[in-house]
Amino acid sequence: MSLIQQTEEEGTFRDNLSTIHKDGSRNWIYVQKPSGRYYNRRTVVSVVLLTFLFLAPFVRVGGHPLMLLNIIERKFVLFGIPFWPQDFYLVVLLVLTVLVSFVLFTAVFGRIWCGWLCPQTIFLEMLFRKIEYAIEGSATKQKLLDSAPLSGNKLFKKGLKHTIFFALSFIIANTFLAYIIGSDQLLTIITDPIGKHIVGLSTITIFSFVFYAVFARFREQACVVVCPYGRYMSSLVDEDTVAVTYDFTRGEPRKKFSKEDKLQQQGIAVQSATPRGDCIDCHQCVNVCPTGIDIRNGIQLECVNCTACIDACDTIMTKISKPKGLIRYTSFNAVKDGIRHKVKPRIYAYSVVLILLLTTVSYLFATRPDLDILILRQPGTMFQKTGNGDYVNFYVFQGINKTYYDLPVDIQLIVPEHGKITPLGTLSPISHQSAKEMRFILTLPKDQLSASQTKVRFVISSNGKVIKEVESSFVSPEKP
Repeated sequence: MSLIQQTEEEGTFRDNLSTIHKDGSRNWIYVQKPSGRYYNRRTVVSVVLLTFLFLAPFVRVGGHPLMLLNIIERKFVLFGIPFWPQDFYLVVLLVLTVLVSFVLFTAVFGRIWCGWLCPQTIFLEMLFRKIEYAIEGSATKQKLLDSAPLSGNKLFKKGLKHTIFFALSFIIANTFLAYIIGSDQLLTIITDPIGKHIVGLSTITIFSFVFYAVFARFREQACVVVCPYGRYMSSLVDEDTVAVTYDFTRGEPRKKFSKEDKLQQQGIAVQSATPRGDCIDCHQCVNVCPTGIDIRNGIQLECVNCTACIDACDTIMTKISKPKGLIRYTSFNAVKDGIRHKVKPRIYAYSVVLILLLTTVSYLFATRPDLDILILRQPGTMFQKTGNGDYVNFYVFQGINKTYYDLPVDIQLIVPEHGKITPLGTLSPISHQSAKEMRFILTLPKDQLSASQTKVRFVISSNGKVIKEVESSFVSPEKP
């Protein structure tokens, strides 16, 4: 009987969380420092993502930030592309595209987002834990330090660690603030006297304490207890999903490394009394797990696919002259049946939906006009009659320049053929990344009017290129 069957029949490991004792108290996890090929790759990915996170609000593209998510003033810039409230449909489609991509990659590769891309994991594993290892030492030394009586050495290490933790949390909180209000506004607040921004400083300090509490104390509980992603995305994982998986057909039954194994490692044939698998029950895969689970029990909700157990197991397998991959990226069915991974119809369905969304979003971005124009009759006004018998209507012109350069704008009347546009202000040019509003008068001769409302059509051009045609109405007496 395999370990998977045994544990499921006993119903033990799924009945409780590894981070909580049976009496409900916290089981603090001392994570052994990971190392190996996957950890090195995760480090590279984390450096790239952290560099982007901390620099994106401050990098300027055409005088504007690379990233801005100003919900209050409804200003959004994503990768240097500005979004106005009129572009909200694009934001919705982008969010849907991201969600579908999460669904697809989770169904195929499990919770790869959690282990490789999630800010919680990156901050905790690549920043805060590294600081902790540097100050307090290995997991064993951390445990001894926590259990030791209060002393000058303990007070110094704990004080230094938590001071750095809070300072880093304060920097993270201000970075997120820069995404919302913009780097210029943030720098203004920083350089202004503190008395001018007491409320803002208090708010950001509170958020800093929240970040500090999460990374200094709450830690893996955010993934195990709070985060909804692990709940609803885990429902997409099945026995054909490629995830961090223990090869129980090769590893079981377990047995500690013995003298017989050492002789076999030296090339001396030894008759073993009992069959055994490659797992020597060294517990290293558990020691490096940031959520404290035993991957040998099978795929679990708490597993974030961080690959630390793969690196730990590969290191042990190398030491005992066994092939790597006892724990690896594979599916449960691939291990159980010894076959290649299957691609289920739902994966193809998710892929088709994602391709359609990507195609739609790409087309809408490619065809998005540089100028967004709106022309309406001025609310609350009626027609006027001039001394020579012509009729006059007032209009409001609204234009949004979405480019990074100023654009000249020209309005012409094409329907009806005869008419006169008189601007009430300066129309052209419209400054880059800004909106402009102007009023103008449209005068039509009596013979151009057909009824109480005459359809009129304007053409808006810039640098000789037609940008948009706008239709409106012209109000006049029924029988002018």
